[in-house]
Amino acid sequence: MNRRELVRNLVGLAAGSPLLPAEVPDELMGPVNVHEFEEVAKRKMHKLAYDFIAGGVEDEYTLRANREAYGKFALRPRVMTDVSNVSLAVDLLGMKLASPILIAPTGGKNLVIESADEKVAAAALASKTLICSATGVQKILEKGEPLLWWSNTIGAATKAQARSYARRIEDGGGRAITLTVDNQYQSNRDRNNRNRFDYGYMQTGVPKDGEPKPAPKSPALPAMWQPHTPQMTWEQISWLKEGAKIPVIVKGIIHPEDAALAVKHGADAIVVSNHGGRQLDGVMGTLEALPDCVDAVGGKVPVLMDGGLRRGTDILKAMALGAKAVLVGRAPLWGLGAFGQPGVERVLWMLNAELKLAMALAGMAKPSDITRTLVTRKLG
Repeated sequence: MNRRELVRNLVGLAAGSPLLPAEVPDELMGPVNVHEFEEVAKRKMHKLAYDFIAGGVEDEYTLRANREAYGKFALRPRVMTDVSNVSLAVDLLGMKLASPILIAPTGGKNLVIESADEKVAAAALASKTLICSATGVQKILEKGEPLLWWSNTIGAATKAQARSYARRIEDGGGRAITLTVDNQYQSNRDRNNRNRFDYGYMQTGVPKDGEPKPAPKSPALPAMWQPHTPQMTWEQISWLKEGAKIPVIVKGIIHPEDAALAVKHGADAIVVSNHGGRQLDGVMGTLEALPDCVDAVGGKVPVLMDGGLRRGTDILKAMALGAKAVLVGRAPLWGLGAFGQPGVERVLWMLNAELKLAMALAGMAKPSDITRTLVTRKLG
């Protein structure tokens, strides 16, 4: 029995899932978890590109807090429950999804590989995974493919622009609009500053060694003052909703009072997020912020979460603390950097397989079985 056959026998729990590729190249079977995909990607990617994706802001306290939060909660599995059939399916904003794992919006994918946005979107389609992205989906949707897509925006300067944007997204096949609200200014990212990174590379990719470097378009500087949407207020939600009938999801919530305000102003869902530790340093980890935000919403709208998710057990803990679904950002990019589109598909399959197995071992046959009693906060 070769390695591929052995692994297929071991993952029988997930067999038959569309997330399991029919033929997996042997090199793709090398990494056994998301962390190892990152190691492969790091070896293949340009240092400037890797640091842009992997890095956080300033001293990276928030970046570390996202990962460390999962170690602060322990699972309390249930036994003697029938888990012979485990389903990951969830209903979310009128959609029936095969899994609660979604692809988060991430900027600068072209730093990883050429035509990266299109490749990630193609992987989402192949994996039957909902993708949240500002770009890369148009060609797939124009072909009539059943891609589940939410757009992503950091807001518009005027009501007219917001309404026009919302109409375009709805007409283009978007199932929801994700409004990212924590990107008021370009943040102070030491890795990019140290590397003399040019934010223009986010569209073009990093010039290859030996190629002439173009004149910098937006060079990274310490504590640079570069506005994005500093004027945005809660009325942005109503502007978008006036332009289209699809849901508006507010992403970038940490404080429970903001969670309540988002609902008050018409948000159809919120995402507990600190921008992957890439905006304000010293912010609490999203898993720790999640329970208070869930309580503040009071079941009126779904609560989603992103930040530091690398394992199926991480996702299980987030769901136990009230997340209806989760968004993964860096994990698919490590698959992309390691093996291109097949790597993205493999990472998505791996996270789903891990979650399914974790649910089974925790005695949970379906997402609605998962409650806050499944986790407890560790002392000390």
